[in-house]
Amino acid sequence: KDIEFIRSNYYNKLEIARFDSNLGKYVGYTEFGVKQANYWNNDPSLIAALNAQREAVCLNNVGIDYQTV
Repeated sequence: KDIEFIRSNYYNKLEIARFDSNLGKYVGYTEFGVKQANYWNNDPSLIAALNAQREAVCLNNVGIDYQTV
């Protein structure tokens, strides 16, 4: 499906890192964000939890969103 779960991390109004469910990993956008993304990507339990959130939040509610359109 084309459903995507994104979790962004901001510091001082600047996006430093983002988890993208299509990629299945964090991507860093600043020097600090790249370091944090590497750290988070090396934790398989964190990545599994974020993928589970995609299933729990996005896939459960996709039917509701498409009904209202």
